[in-house]
Amino acid sequence: MMPAFLVTGAAGFIGSHSVEWLLKQGKRVVGVDNLRTGHLENLATARTSPNFEWVLADAGDEVAMRALFKQHHFAGALHLAALVSVPESFDDTALNARLNLVVADNLGRLCVEFGCKRLVFASSAAVYGMAAALPNQESAAPQPQSPYAAAKLAAEVMLLGYAASFGLEALCLRYFNVYGPRQDPASPYSGVLSIFTSRFQRNLPVIIYGDGEQTRDFVSVRDVARANGEALLGADVGSGRYNVSTGRPVSLNQVLTIYREMFAGAPAAQYAEARIGDIRHSLGDPSLLRDMLHFEADIPFGLGLRELALEVSG
Repeated sequence: MMPAFLVTGAAGFIGSHSVEWLLKQGKRVVGVDNLRTGHLENLATARTSPNFEWVLADAGDEVAMRALFKQHHFAGALHLAALVSVPESFDDTALNARLNLVVADNLGRLCVEFGCKRLVFASSAAVYGMAAALPNQESAAPQPQSPYAAAKLAAEVMLLGYAASFGLEALCLRYFNVYGPRQDPASPYSGVLSIFTSRFQRNLPVIIYGDGEQTRDFVSVRDVARANGEALLGADVGSGRYNVSTGRPVSLNQVLTIYREMFAGAPAAQYAEARIGDIRHSLGDPSLLRDMLHFEADIPFGLGLRELALEVSG
């Protein structure tokens, strides 16, 4: 039987796309999710594949996960299960620590114990904080400014410690602003683009906090899924921290211009006072991942945004 790869958070936004990418490469995938924030319908395509096994379980349930590791002897693991909300990490710091640090630690130890060679961990650009020089480079001193970012950074340190101590290949991918199909616009923690798209589709005005000149490094979920997969499967990939970004800033006003082309009759945007704590500019340097994996985000922003709008309307 061909080797299997584990994906935690498989029913989530990024997880489901990553599962599909791996299946298209002919890989056998075991997808785990407790459906706390994931949706089983995201795996509708994956579940038609004979190479996919769906497991309803909590990635933090060490008994359940140990049984899976023992059964499948995974060739690699992609750990996406997490508390995805920064605001929720303030409201429930204990839950944040468990989901974003303890679960990663458990999986790291299981990889070492059962000989799983590589663990790809979903980290975040939030570890850089607001004061870091742009574009963010992995060598910069991190300045986490939320419990969420602190836990992600701590998990990176833990996993890279296992890499140095036990030979585990640990790749910590720092995602920037991921967008695309299956991002739930109904969630209060959803990305700005899925919220904008949903409001344009319903002919409601969008709200811009500030002057709209704030910029983000928007990266398509399809590019992120490919980065995850190539990090998991690549031949000569070293442990470390890697940005998953485009290196191209896009302002919210530029986003609105594209929406205006698609929804000409929509109400004008409403501008409100900037929110305390919002980052003015975010931009990643993608060169390290490009050098390591020859990976480059290649979906143009305008195309990706139109794909998102079509998915929501459908």
